Parts: sequence; structure tokens; C-alpha cells
Amino acid sequence: MTIAAFIGLGVMGYPMAGHLASAGLEVRVWNRSPDKARNWAEQHKGTASASIAEAVRGADIVIVCVGADPDLRAVFEGPDGILANAPSGALLVDHTTASAGIAEHLSKQAAGYGQHFIDAPVSGGQQGAENGQLTIMCGGEPEAFAKARPILAHYAKALNLMGPAGSGQKTKMVNQIAIAGLIQGLSEALHFAEQADLDVRKVVDVISKGAAQSWQMENRSGTMIDGQFEHGFAVDWMRKDLGIVLDEARRNGARLPVAALVDQFYGDVQDMGGNRWDTSSLIQRLRKK
Repeated sequence: MTIAAFIGLGVMGYPMAGHLASAGLEVRVWNRSPDKARNWAEQHKGTASASIAEAVRGADIVIVCVGADPDLRAVFEGPDGILANAPSGALLVDHTTASAGIAEHLSKQAAGYGQHFIDAPVSGGQQGAENGQLTIMCGGEPEAFAKARPILAHYAKALNLMGPAGSGQKTKMVNQIAIAGLIQGLSEALHFAEQADLDVRKVVDVISKGAAQSWQMENRSGTMIDGQFEHGFAVDWMRKDLGIVLDEARRNGARLPVAALVDQFYGDVQDMGGNRWDTSSLIQRLRKK
């Protein structure tokens, strides 16, 4: 039986680890808050580990889903971390949205232990994680990806190797750039319709049948109209992601005027107290009098 260690049980990791347990893998979980790991183990067939070292010892695959670059260093490095305790030959898969630099660094570190690292950020949000319908973009060695693929497929609808280590993270940056512009455009469109005294839902019904259609329009326009922002990826996390994007753009010379502007707009939403609102809350800064 494949032994999988899952490190990080946030809104994404918790259901993702659950899919692995449901698929029949031997799953060990660790979370910074032990109560959450114990709750997971009560709901699923698996084990709550007292430490990272205990979780990863003897594991075939170690999957990580934490917050940002510093969190990755904390769980991977040091005498009690993943690298020092996972066996040689283990697959190390990171679902955190982080910098390409940390992915490249951890890949080199893992190779020194005879391990195989794959950066594998996801798109699809909490709903995608719960439904096992995530899109996963990976960076790493083809052989390692081939071994990891059938395991990750338990919670993925699309799973692709984009290139060497760091390529998954760079692809996720492309995803966030596209989303930022789409949400701002949709926010402005809905706000304009409101100000023009149109039946906004009727407008959406019409334009969603044409070239303006998007996933955001299909899945978020209704809640945006209603001012409900409890349906997905938080503003704080989007700002973290856009910060990574803009740092990478400074390195590679990409010009991202819209992404930089939307990042500032999300700062306005944070100033309004919308840190935990979902990303579609950009419309609220337009409604603010």
C-alpha cells in the first residue's frame, strides 16, 4: 500500500488529504494546529502524526500545502523537517503557491537526499479541492511526475508537467495574472450596469452567451451582485500571490501594468476590512461612496 504523508490541513489540504484516504492510500497527516490533524483523522481513515518527522518517515510520497515561502522552509528544512526524515527515493510534492526560487532551491536540496521534488501549485479553490476537481501545474523531472501523477489524480481534473522545477509556480503566476484582470473587468462591467439602472442579472444572462463569458462570470457574478464574498480564495492570499508575480516580473522583465494596478485595488479592499473576502470583492471598492 502506498504511504502518503500530507503536511498542512488548511481549506485546501484538508479535503485533498481526504481524497487520498478515500482512494485507499495509507495517509498520515500533520498540521501546525494538532487539533485539526486529530479532527481529520476522526473523519477519515488515516493517522494524525505528532511531528513532521513521524509523518514522513518511510513515506512513498510527501505532499505539502502550506502558506508561503517561509512556511515551506519551516517544514522542509532543519533536523525535524521533511528533507532530513523522508526516505531516499521519496516523492516530495508541494501544492503551495510560492516563488519559483523556493521551488528551485528545494528541488536541489531534495536531490542531495536522493529525493524527487515537484512544485505543483493548484487552481480551483476550496470548491475544487472538496470536489476533487483541481487543476495542477507541475515542475520537476518527468520520471518523478509520472510516478506522482496517479496519486495526484485523486483530486485533480487536469494535471500537467510544465517543465523543470519552478515551472509549475511560474504557470500559476500566469493563472493569477489572468484572473486578476478578469475579475477587475467583470467588477467594472457589473458596476456600470448597476449605475445604468439595468437589470444586472438579465445583462449577465445575455452577455454570458457571447464573447464576454468567463468562469468568473459563470460562477461569481451572482454573488458579486448580491454582495456575498464568502465563496473562494481570500483577498489576503491573492495579494500574496500577486506579490510573487510582481517580484518575478521584475526579474524576467515582464511588463504587468494591469496586474500591478489590481494588486493596489486589492490593497483598497483590505483597507475596507475585506482581508478574508473572496477575490470577487473587487466590485465593493467601486461601490464605495
